[in-house]
Amino acid sequence: MLVRLHKFMASCGVASRRKCEEFIEQGKVTVNGRRVTELGTKIDPEVDEVTVSRRRITQPRRVVLAMNKPKGIVTTMNDERGRRQVTEFLPELDVTVKPVGRLDKDSEGLLLFTNDGDLAALLTHPKHLVPKTYRVVVQGLVEEAKLDKLRGGLWIPIDRDSHKGRKTMPAVLGSVGLEHKAKKTTIEITIQEGRKRQIRAMFDAIGHSVIELKRTRFGPITLGKLPPGGCKMLSKSEVDRLEGSAKPNANASSQKKTQP
Repeated sequence: MLVRLHKFMASCGVASRRKCEEFIEQGKVTVNGRRVTELGTKIDPEVDEVTVSRRRITQPRRVVLAMNKPKGIVTTMNDERGRRQVTEFLPELDVTVKPVGRLDKDSEGLLLFTNDGDLAALLTHPKHLVPKTYRVVVQGLVEEAKLDKLRGGLWIPIDRDSHKGRKTMPAVLGSVGLEHKAKKTTIEITIQEGRKRQIRAMFDAIGHSVIELKRTRFGPITLGKLPPGGCKMLSKSEVDRLEGSAKPNANASSQKKTQP
C-alpha cells in the first residue's frame, strides 16, 4: 500500500510530520538511492528503501495492547504531580506506545495502547463512530424519561468552565438495574464519541452523579477476564477488526454545532 513519504518517516520516529517535510525539502531523504525533494511523494514501505541523512529507516512493528486500568491511576506517560500512572502496568516493549484516548483517574476498565498514531487517531475521532461501552453506577433511581434523554442525545458543557454546550450523539442503553434500598442505578451505556469526561457530563445533565465508571468494550474488543492492572497484546485479527470498526459519520458536521 502506498503512503506519503513524510508520514512514513514520522511513523518510524524520525521526527514530526512537519519536520520530515523539511528534511525532504532540504534534500536529506533518498528513496531507493535517489534523492527526493518533492512533497507528496508516495512510497511502498514493503518495497522501497528510505534513508535520511544516509541512515536507513525502517518502520517498527505495529503494537496494540489492551489494559484493564485500575481506578485511581492517571492516563499519562509522565505525571509531574507524582501520581500513579498507567506506565507502571505496561510490559517491557521494544517500541514506545501511547494510550488511545483516556480514562480519567476515577474511572477504570479497558484502555488501549499503540505505537501507531494513525490508528489511534482513527479510533478516537468522533467522526469514525467507534462504539465504546461503559458500566455506570449513578446516585438515585433514574426515571425512564431521563433515560430517553440519553438515548436521544442531550446538551452538555464543552468543559467545566464553559457556558457553551454541545449536543451528544444518541446513546444506546443496555441493561438498567434499579437498587431501591441503596438508591442507585446501574446502567450499561454505549456511545460513539468519547469526549473528555463525556459520560459523567451526560449523567450530570440528567441530575445523577456518577459513583462508578468502567469501560467494558472498545469497538469489537472487550475487557473480558483481564484482571485490574493486567495487559494483553492484541492479535493481528483483533487489530484488523478494531481498525475495521471505524466508519465515516455522514452527520459529523451536525455534531459540531454548539449551543450559546
